[in-house]
Amino acid sequence: MFELELSYSILLVICLLAACGFEFVNGFHDTANAVATVIYTNSLKPWIAVIWSGIWNFIGVLFGGISVAMGIVYLLPVESLVDQSMGQSIAMVMALLISAISWNLITWYLGIPCSSSHTLIASILGVGIAYSLLPDVNAAAVNWGKAKEIGMSLLVSPLFGFSMTIVLMFLLRSFTKKTKYGDSLFKEPKKNAPPPLWIRSVLIATCTGVSFFHGSNDGQKGVGLIMLILIGIVPGYFALSESVSPESLNGSFVKIEQVMGVMDSSTLSAPDRVILADTKAMHARLVNKLSSTPSVAVIPKSERFAIRKDIMVMNRNLESMLKKEELRLSDKDKAILKSELKSVRTITDFAPQWVVLMVSFSLGLGTMIGWKRIVKTIGEKIGKEHLTYAQGASAELVAAATIGLSSGLGLPVSTTHVLSSGIAGSMVASKGIKNLQGDTVRNILIAWFLTLPVVLILSGTLFFLFRLLL
Repeated sequence: MFELELSYSILLVICLLAACGFEFVNGFHDTANAVATVIYTNSLKPWIAVIWSGIWNFIGVLFGGISVAMGIVYLLPVESLVDQSMGQSIAMVMALLISAISWNLITWYLGIPCSSSHTLIASILGVGIAYSLLPDVNAAAVNWGKAKEIGMSLLVSPLFGFSMTIVLMFLLRSFTKKTKYGDSLFKEPKKNAPPPLWIRSVLIATCTGVSFFHGSNDGQKGVGLIMLILIGIVPGYFALSESVSPESLNGSFVKIEQVMGVMDSSTLSAPDRVILADTKAMHARLVNKLSSTPSVAVIPKSERFAIRKDIMVMNRNLESMLKKEELRLSDKDKAILKSELKSVRTITDFAPQWVVLMVSFSLGLGTMIGWKRIVKTIGEKIGKEHLTYAQGASAELVAAATIGLSSGLGLPVSTTHVLSSGIAGSMVASKGIKNLQGDTVRNILIAWFLTLPVVLILSGTLFFLFRLLL
């Protein structure tokens, strides 16, 4: 398989299956975020709700794009890490997969809504930091700029979900209190009785939205994880997209060269001048190799990763250069450079359709299994009152909007934390902070604070262990 030794081929298959396992666990771990409200408002029967959610999770992965997936790939600068032994690459992959799956299963068993996003990112950071501690490593093992960007997204999104749900609840109450719908929206659902058709339609629509956007965001994380595995272990096959013609990038390379030509290096520091010179050399190598190459298929597999590495390092260097205040470059030239770098990355930022389908199936299937533990926490244990129609619809509407916006920006967010914070916000909007169940909120916060250090240490430790064994 992929011209690997049999033992490494088997390990690669195990890693891919484990990645699917992570998405499967992610599915049943996060299903409650979409189905709790429709179940606890009697809008859908539980088995119908989870199947419906599973279908829309599947669709979300298929049509969600790959911007979030590439954010996961860029978190661990694989172009700096592949220049190592095959055993070490597999050790990194196995360590991050086992630690991520283990923490997800532990929190699911305890019924604690915990973020699969936090878990995956913590495991990636853990192996990256552990790798950087090796005595013979000089390359950066973590893209801290991307890590900071993702960290802010994961921190801000639950706060946004909490506050915006309170605002939406206030608006709903204000606009409906003098209408015939006011009482219906804010009353506890009648036992085993479905809500009025219009309310039911709204709740099913918000459930659908959360399910779709969960697939488009969390599913992309699974796609990114698998691409990280494939690029790290078999780079000759997955370093470049065979659907993009290298010749088609010539126009972008010309414009990049023109912008670099007008950069005034005299205003830059000595180290930055060296970086700019190296970047121009990378650009020249890329033009030499790709300008007359009609297809990736004709590029020897042994050379593909070197081309990818040049593209990624050139991209990172130039994006970093654009942030320098001392760089004298017009806004127009900066915009051209960003646009053309994005065009060049079409040959590196990709995922084969079979990867997307594999993740779609894993997430969709997982969504239909194991959902009860977290549903009970979301529906019964965050607030002291039964979930009302207004609370469920507000929390899910805000969650769907937040996740959809984040996916559009290419940022991973925690569906779990966005929606559970939204439920908490709806309870506070109803009767104040006293309406929250302190024990549950405390457990969620403890899991939130513990995920990063625990999973980071676990994945780093497993990396050192597997490195010795492989």
